[in-house]
Amino acid sequence: MLSRKATPGNCTVTVCHTATKNLAEITRTADILIAAMGQPNFVTADMVKEGAVVVDVGIHRVEDSSEKGYHIIGDVKFDEVAPKCSFITPVPGGVGPMTRVALLMNTFKAYIKEV
Repeated sequence: MLSRKATPGNCTVTVCHTATKNLAEITRTADILIAAMGQPNFVTADMVKEGAVVVDVGIHRVEDSSEKGYHIIGDVKFDEVAPKCSFITPVPGGVGPMTRVALLMNTFKAYIKEV
């Protein structure tokens, strides 16, 4: 969506893997950093440019001694990264609701096509 030739879009998009060489060097150049690597607390403050927008797509259940027995965290070390950002999505409560809305919209569109 970010790289499509339209508005919104027209962004230069770089896709990296957790094993990408010089990953922190690359991520520090991003104005918008979308983290979806499947590793809890992977993105740290040294990997983020001052003023960047960070979208944390990851969701991980981490065991703890609370009543529930776990807490939820993302791929971004939120407390460490948040002070550097102009905006950051929290986990939980960030992109999850948008994922559900997108799923419902796509389901409805598929239904309309069949009717």
